[in-house]
Amino acid sequence: MERQVIVQNNSSSEPEDPNEKNTKKKEDVAADPEFFSCLLQPSPPDSDPNYIGIRRLLLFRKAQSGVLRRKEWRCNGKGYVAYRNYINRPRNWESLNVPSHSSTPGNSGRWVPSPGPLSRQLSEVDSWSPGRFLRSGSQAFSRSSSNLSDSDFPHKKTEPAYSFVGMHCIFDQCKALVTVIKFGHMSSDLLAYGASDGSLTVCSVSTPPSVIKQLIGHSKDVTDFDFSANNHYIASSSMDKTVRVWDISQGLCIRVVYGISPQLCIRFHPVNNNFLSVGNANKEITVFNFSTGRTISKSIFDSEVTAMDHDHTGQLIFCGDTQGWIYSVTMDSHIGTLSRSHRQRSNSKGKSPITTVQYRTFSLLARGPVLLTFARDGTLSFYSVSSETQGYLTLRCSLKLASRLHSIRASFCPLLSLEKGEYIVAGSEDANVYFYDLTRPRHTCVNKLQGHGYPVIGIAWNYGENLLASSDFGGTVIVWKRAKTS
Repeated sequence: MERQVIVQNNSSSEPEDPNEKNTKKKEDVAADPEFFSCLLQPSPPDSDPNYIGIRRLLLFRKAQSGVLRRKEWRCNGKGYVAYRNYINRPRNWESLNVPSHSSTPGNSGRWVPSPGPLSRQLSEVDSWSPGRFLRSGSQAFSRSSSNLSDSDFPHKKTEPAYSFVGMHCIFDQCKALVTVIKFGHMSSDLLAYGASDGSLTVCSVSTPPSVIKQLIGHSKDVTDFDFSANNHYIASSSMDKTVRVWDISQGLCIRVVYGISPQLCIRFHPVNNNFLSVGNANKEITVFNFSTGRTISKSIFDSEVTAMDHDHTGQLIFCGDTQGWIYSVTMDSHIGTLSRSHRQRSNSKGKSPITTVQYRTFSLLARGPVLLTFARDGTLSFYSVSSETQGYLTLRCSLKLASRLHSIRASFCPLLSLEKGEYIVAGSEDANVYFYDLTRPRHTCVNKLQGHGYPVIGIAWNYGENLLASSDFGGTVIVWKRAKTS
């Protein structure tokens, strides 16, 4: 009987180095949490077995957590975000950990602050938010990042209200400068924006985001617009000297009011929506009857009225002009008559046009109603409003930023009014969205959002205060998603 001998040829493979083999074995053992738990807690023959088991379980979990933390440190490239996450990691960090996937071009993004030439405040940025995006047509939806981001780790000093997790969606079908952007009245998903080509676009930012209507009628820049209380209508003003009223559901212009000068700002009366107040380049505010389009009342000012807002009662109108003056105007809610009560110079050295006037019913800093104004020379001013003296303004604090070439707007950060500090969000010429704390003597810039490719013009919060919309010179609208807070 012949014996068959099978000889395996290993000449093609290199012999394994015994030193390398020992090194691999040591690394595997060093990374084994069970080995650590047994090594740190030996089992004497007279010890309680229940105590030994519990002790080893706790040591095993602690060693496993350390392995995961070291893995997080390596995966994040030992950068600033990883270091801050490592230092401020919560106790349940291991339960938050998810396996990381390799990023591919166009499917991931990380924004890092770059020093800008604007001003000292703009370069003093404390934090930023990375995100992961998927673009599809004119919209981009944020995906849950596989690597843990800043918002996944609670900080020792939490700053939730200006912490963002990325982009919710993007609208980029408009090819002209988006001049003004607003969410619907008490709405979290209805968004509209006007452009320099005269178009008005009404969108829904709910999942999936979509364009509802394109309102075409103005022949020049849309300077301002406002939603009615029921969000069925939009009233818009334009450089073409007209005020138009739109039916959103039909997408039609149902009324046109012709003027003799460019119409620059517009507001519905908060209590009586049949009144429509319009500021124009003819140095006046005109009150129209919404139903008939007829003029009810006028008030003359010293210069072109560029920005305005009502108080919550509808009895006061606050407006700013091209010379930097801020006016308080009383209004009769029954018959719509106007009468000037106070005038105050904005806290700016020169005669700079006012681009933003925004009223808010309460602030912890002022312990009452407040008013925010923003001038083109970069002056942010924060006033307390006296209701007893017909809207008399008292300057509480101000911030001087770099001058703006465009009519860039600013806004309160609404949820932050319940926290210590007074926070403002504003666009900028360097294509970033900045957050400022007006109560800080230094380092007033607390965060910035990067994603635009052109100067950021418009800013708007939704009613739920979880979405922030910003528009830029190139026609792009980005809706940012704020981090969830407990």
